[in-house]
Amino acid sequence: MNREQIEQCIPHREPFLWLDEVTELTERSISARKHLRPDLDVFRGHYPDFPLLPGVLQCEAMFQAAAILISRLLPVGEDAAPVVTRLSNGQFRRMVRPGETLTIDVELVERVSKAFYLKGRTSVDGRVTARIEFACTEAPRAG
Repeated sequence: MNREQIEQCIPHREPFLWLDEVTELTERSISARKHLRPDLDVFRGHYPDFPLLPGVLQCEAMFQAAAILISRLLPVGEDAAPVVTRLSNGQFRRMVRPGETLTIDVELVERVSKAFYLKGRTSVDGRVTARIEFACTEAPRAG
Protein backbone atom coordinates (compact mmCIF):
# COMPACT_ATOMS: atom_id res chain seq x y z
CA MET A 1 0.00 0.00 0.00
CA ASN A 2 1.51 3.33 -1.02
CA ARG A 3 1.09 6.81 0.50
CA GLU A 4 -1.98 7.65 -1.57
CA GLN A 5 -3.72 4.41 -0.52
CA ILE A 6 -2.78 5.05 3.12
CA GLU A 7 -4.37 8.51 2.93
CA GLN A 8 -7.59 6.93 1.66
CA CYS A 9 -7.81 4.87 4.88
CA ILE A 10 -6.89 7.40 7.58
CA PRO A 11 -7.27 11.16 8.08
CA HIS A 12 -3.58 11.84 8.90
CA ARG A 13 -1.58 14.07 6.54
CA GLU A 14 1.86 15.66 6.35
CA PRO A 15 3.56 16.75 8.47
CA PHE A 16 1.94 14.27 10.87
CA LEU A 17 1.68 11.17 8.69
CA TRP A 18 4.10 8.62 10.15
CA LEU A 19 3.68 5.84 7.58
CA ASP A 20 5.28 5.78 4.12
CA GLU A 21 4.15 2.33 3.00
CA VAL A 22 2.23 -0.71 4.21
CA THR A 23 4.15 -3.88 3.46
CA GLU A 24 1.67 -6.45 4.76
CA LEU A 25 -1.98 -6.34 5.78
CA THR A 26 -4.16 -9.19 7.04
CA GLU A 27 -7.43 -9.26 8.96
CA ARG A 28 -5.53 -9.25 12.27
CA SER A 29 -2.20 -7.53 11.60
CA ILE A 30 -0.38 -4.84 9.68
CA SER A 31 3.26 -4.09 8.93
CA ALA A 32 4.42 -0.72 7.67
CA ARG A 33 7.54 1.42 7.25
CA LYS A 34 8.55 5.01 7.82
CA HIS A 35 11.79 6.25 6.26
CA LEU A 36 13.21 8.84 8.64
CA ARG A 37 14.77 11.45 6.40
CA PRO A 38 17.50 13.41 8.18
CA ASP A 39 15.75 16.66 7.18
CA LEU A 40 12.54 15.88 9.10
CA ASP A 41 11.69 18.94 11.17
CA VAL A 42 11.40 16.93 14.38
CA PHE A 43 15.15 16.25 14.32
CA ARG A 44 15.88 19.98 14.30
CA GLY A 45 14.54 20.33 17.83
CA HIS A 46 14.81 16.83 19.35
CA TYR A 47 17.74 17.26 19.92
CA PRO A 48 19.84 19.68 17.84
CA ASP A 49 23.18 18.10 18.77
CA PHE A 50 21.90 14.52 19.19
CA PRO A 51 18.83 14.01 16.96
CA LEU A 52 16.42 11.27 18.07
CA LEU A 53 12.90 10.27 17.05
CA PRO A 54 10.75 10.81 20.15
CA GLY A 55 9.14 7.67 21.57
CA VAL A 56 5.75 9.33 21.37
CA LEU A 57 6.12 9.49 17.57
CA GLN A 58 6.97 5.80 17.46
CA CYS A 59 3.69 5.25 19.34
CA GLU A 60 1.90 7.53 16.88
CA ALA A 61 3.20 5.43 13.96
CA MET A 62 1.71 2.35 15.65
CA PHE A 63 -1.59 4.18 16.21
CA GLN A 64 -1.76 5.18 12.55
CA ALA A 65 -1.04 1.61 11.43
CA ALA A 66 -3.80 0.44 13.77
CA ALA A 67 -6.18 2.98 12.22
CA ILE A 68 -5.57 1.43 8.80
CA LEU A 69 -6.22 -2.05 10.19
CA ILE A 70 -9.38 -0.84 11.91
CA SER A 71 -10.58 0.95 8.76
CA ARG A 72 -10.75 -2.43 7.04
CA LEU A 73 -12.93 -3.86 9.82
CA LEU A 74 -15.03 -0.80 10.66
CA PRO A 75 -15.14 1.75 7.86
CA VAL A 76 -14.82 5.20 9.39
CA GLY A 77 -16.64 7.86 7.40
CA GLU A 78 -16.48 11.62 7.39
CA ASP A 79 -18.44 11.77 10.65
CA ALA A 80 -16.06 9.62 12.76
CA ALA A 81 -12.34 9.02 13.24
CA PRO A 82 -10.32 6.34 15.03
CA VAL A 83 -8.91 7.45 18.40
CA VAL A 84 -6.69 5.86 21.03
CA THR A 85 -8.50 5.33 24.32
CA ARG A 86 -5.85 3.52 26.36
CA LEU A 87 -2.10 2.93 26.34
CA SER A 88 -0.26 0.55 28.64
CA ASN A 89 2.94 -1.41 29.11
CA GLY A 90 5.07 0.98 27.07
CA GLN A 91 8.70 -0.01 26.66
CA PHE A 92 11.36 1.96 24.83
CA ARG A 93 14.36 -0.21 24.03
CA ARG A 94 16.56 1.54 21.48
CA MET A 95 17.10 5.07 20.19
CA VAL A 96 15.93 5.84 16.64
CA ARG A 97 18.15 8.15 14.61
CA PRO A 98 17.86 10.17 11.39
CA GLY A 99 18.34 8.15 8.21
CA GLU A 100 16.99 4.92 9.70
CA THR A 101 13.89 3.08 8.54
CA LEU A 102 11.31 2.37 11.22
CA THR A 103 9.32 -0.84 10.82
CA ILE A 104 5.89 -0.76 12.45
CA ASP A 105 3.99 -3.94 13.37
CA VAL A 106 0.54 -3.96 14.97
CA GLU A 107 -1.62 -6.95 15.85
CA LEU A 108 -5.31 -7.01 16.76
CA VAL A 109 -5.62 -8.97 20.00
CA GLU A 110 -9.36 -8.65 20.59
CA ARG A 111 -12.40 -6.81 19.29
CA VAL A 112 -15.44 -6.03 21.41
CA SER A 113 -18.06 -4.24 19.28
CA LYS A 114 -16.38 -0.96 18.26
CA ALA A 115 -13.48 -1.31 20.73
CA PHE A 116 -10.20 -2.72 19.43
CA TYR A 117 -7.43 -4.03 21.69
CA LEU A 118 -4.03 -4.11 20.03
CA LYS A 119 -0.34 -4.58 20.62
CA GLY A 120 2.35 -2.87 18.63
CA ARG A 121 6.07 -2.88 18.08
CA THR A 122 8.51 -0.68 16.21
CA SER A 123 11.96 -1.79 15.16
CA VAL A 124 15.00 -0.78 13.15
CA ASP A 125 17.04 -3.44 11.34
CA GLY A 126 15.19 -6.16 13.28
CA ARG A 127 15.97 -4.63 16.70
CA VAL A 128 12.93 -3.61 18.74
CA THR A 129 12.81 0.10 19.53
CA ALA A 130 9.41 0.31 21.28
CA ARG A 131 6.51 -1.91 22.38
CA ILE A 132 3.04 -0.94 23.59
CA GLU A 133 -0.43 -2.32 24.22
CA PHE A 134 -3.31 0.01 23.39
CA ALA A 135 -7.02 0.28 22.68
CA CYS A 136 -8.84 2.25 19.98
CA THR A 137 -12.41 3.08 19.11
CA GLU A 138 -14.20 5.45 16.78
CA ALA A 139 -15.18 8.91 17.93
CA PRO A 140 -17.50 11.41 16.29
CA ARG A 141 -15.71 14.29 14.60
CA ALA A 142 -16.59 17.70 15.97
CA GLY A 143 -18.56 19.69 13.44
